[in-house]
Amino acid sequence: MTNKAVFLDRDGVINVDHGYVYRKEDFEFVDGIFEACRHFQEQGYLLIIVTNQSGIARSMYSEAQFQELTDWMVECFKEQGVTITKVYHCPHHPDFGPAGERDCDCRKPKPGMILRGIEEFELDPSTCIMIGDKGSDMEAALEAKIGAALRIKSGKRVVSSNIIDSFGTPVPL
Repeated sequence: MTNKAVFLDRDGVINVDHGYVYRKEDFEFVDGIFEACRHFQEQGYLLIIVTNQSGIARSMYSEAQFQELTDWMVECFKEQGVTITKVYHCPHHPDFGPAGERDCDCRKPKPGMILRGIEEFELDPSTCIMIGDKGSDMEAALEAKIGAALRIKSGKRVVSSNIIDSFGTPVPL
């Protein structure tokens, strides 16, 4: 069993961030995401998605709608030869939703989703990588003691940056 994983944010890393995406029709994969994930998978990394989904707390879409899109997305990866090990999501927001759920430990920049992945899959955080497009992704990775955190600018239509894996190999996104 592997002891390392790549944690991926969803909106802006896996798909173009059009804001509160919850329908297949609005979901646009970032160019190169399948190839990048396949590369990490070939290097022995588990692929784990950690995504804030405050649209649920804002009543813009339901947990069921989020799950339907997630199942479809995971199947698209599978069709490309990529296994998504787990998807963790935070449906909370500090200003919306039930008062008792506003102060959670899972909404990035808090590390709750990453820590659950580390525990569930017995990962060594120092061998893991976080790929995100926001400062909150980087803060969560730092708090969880992830070995490498890579901030990319792929949330737009044009991808202008590359990441480098832990072996020094460029991985175009």
